[in-house]
Amino acid sequence: MLNYLSATCRLFPRCLLSVSPRTVRTPRRLLSRMEPAAVRCLPGEPKLTISFCLDGSQKHMLRDQGEELGKVLARISNSIAKGQGKAKKSKKNRGQQPSEAPEPAVVKLFYNGAAVPEELLNSEAWQDGAVLHVGDVKYSVQRNAPTFTTAELPVSLLAGFPVCPKLEVEFGSLQDCEFTWFKENAPNTSPEAGGNVAGQEGGWMEAGSGRVYVPSNQEIGSRLKLRCTPKDGKRRGPPKELVSVGTVEAGPGACTFDDRHVYTLKGPEAPAVRVVSYNILADVYAQTELSKTVLYPYCAPYALELDYRQNLIKKELAGYNADIICLQEVDKGVFTDSLGPALDAYGLDGVFRIKEKQHEGLATFYRRSKLRLLSRRDIVLSEALTSDPIHSDLLERVSANPVLKDKILQRSTALQVSVFEDLNEPPRKICVANTHLYWHPKGGNVRLIQMGVALQHLSHVISEVAPGAPLLFCGDFNSTPNSGLLQLVSQAVVPDLHPDWSGAGPEEACGLQLSSPLPPLLSACGQPAYTNYVGGFHGCLDYVFIQPGKMEVEQVIPLPSHQEVTTHQALPSVAHPSDHIALVCDLRWKP
Repeated sequence: MLNYLSATCRLFPRCLLSVSPRTVRTPRRLLSRMEPAAVRCLPGEPKLTISFCLDGSQKHMLRDQGEELGKVLARISNSIAKGQGKAKKSKKNRGQQPSEAPEPAVVKLFYNGAAVPEELLNSEAWQDGAVLHVGDVKYSVQRNAPTFTTAELPVSLLAGFPVCPKLEVEFGSLQDCEFTWFKENAPNTSPEAGGNVAGQEGGWMEAGSGRVYVPSNQEIGSRLKLRCTPKDGKRRGPPKELVSVGTVEAGPGACTFDDRHVYTLKGPEAPAVRVVSYNILADVYAQTELSKTVLYPYCAPYALELDYRQNLIKKELAGYNADIICLQEVDKGVFTDSLGPALDAYGLDGVFRIKEKQHEGLATFYRRSKLRLLSRRDIVLSEALTSDPIHSDLLERVSANPVLKDKILQRSTALQVSVFEDLNEPPRKICVANTHLYWHPKGGNVRLIQMGVALQHLSHVISEVAPGAPLLFCGDFNSTPNSGLLQLVSQAVVPDLHPDWSGAGPEEACGLQLSSPLPPLLSACGQPAYTNYVGGFHGCLDYVFIQPGKMEVEQVIPLPSHQEVTTHQALPSVAHPSDHIALVCDLRWKP
């Protein structure tokens, strides 16, 4: 049998070879158009896979690399004979006169016009450019051809919002691949969607090219189709066709970020970099009963759905044309399946740090044409406090209050640290940190300790990996401008009498004079009236901190107006995907 599959064969699902099948009875006048036979053969792997279309169905063969070629060819020939025998038996059962038994199909493999010896091992026999003869049908062997291993369209499509497919290619480059988009001529009324629609070509009209497509209002109610061809330079692999499950729906109209995009139509010129810091509201929190009934009761239920919000987030982030994007509350699946593929299409690579015990975490994206990732030094703040000797002094002082210490150690707060090289002026480097500190309104003492650990770790990373490099520290710090944390950051010291040390009650009271190992930092976007606006609270919780002696602010992108934020009462809303507002600014290295 040729139709068995294994884990290796899953790289060649039926839909990955979008070809018109030919059988052994194909007229000779069509032989000039050879079908592909895809062969995946990697050094060190015991098996190779062979995939091709035979008698109208896709065949997948998993064979030993050390097996002789003749055994594979015999297996193909036997498969044809069995198929013809079944057809003959079926005719007889229907009372039809069976045709005469056809001659056995001759199966041969040729390379450079000569037959490949059947005693040759599979690993050597199946060369790129070889020709497989199966009766009168010829197949062009494509060894390790560029192949899509993942190809999916998003479920939710909104007019005016970018459609970014999730794509992964083996033996190729996404930057080389070809993309053609089609729209339905008329709304689809069939309940069936997806799959290869080669037989319905007349119902589609070419609509665009490129990896990302933005449907117009004229396409509302219609499905989209994407034809993508994997490539590696001039090498081409089997094309893939995707059809959207749903139709294009109407967008929400004006969004809170539309006017902001006017300032970011183009990316900044070197040596400036554009930075975004944004808590995008994790789905794991947005879909709780508390969120729907208490935190965001004013938000339409559909606007809290992940598919809907992801459309807004992707359009918002793409429109900023940023070089560095630090995100908080990123669901693991969102990073892998949605934001990662979408921002990759816009020229950004990303790294993800999941929060321990949670399904969400931190993501840092960077423009690969400007920055190169040199090092990652992520930590869990509570683990670092107890395990890294550089925090031994702080740990000793915190241990004086067992209740506070236990509360700190229960937190799974992470610090994401990435060191980049500036490709426009190597070896210039920058250290980018991203975090989301403890959320509780009375947790100022916990946040102070967390920040103390973070600053000490960052100082150590810079001195060890990138001496003299500027620090860019982004995040949701859950701290207002009058907090002890802001005093620690902006003045490099917080006194032991600051109210945050005792704000959680006498049981957790802890008076420490805490100093930063780094010089005072500057809030690049200032202190807006609010970066978080929900029904019961609004305040400034998010910051982009820089070292003023090493970087300067070139431009701060204005936040949405109060009228825009409150049009639908509060955030999130149908026009804004999160309860936070993105901070966006252009920074420039100081000479």
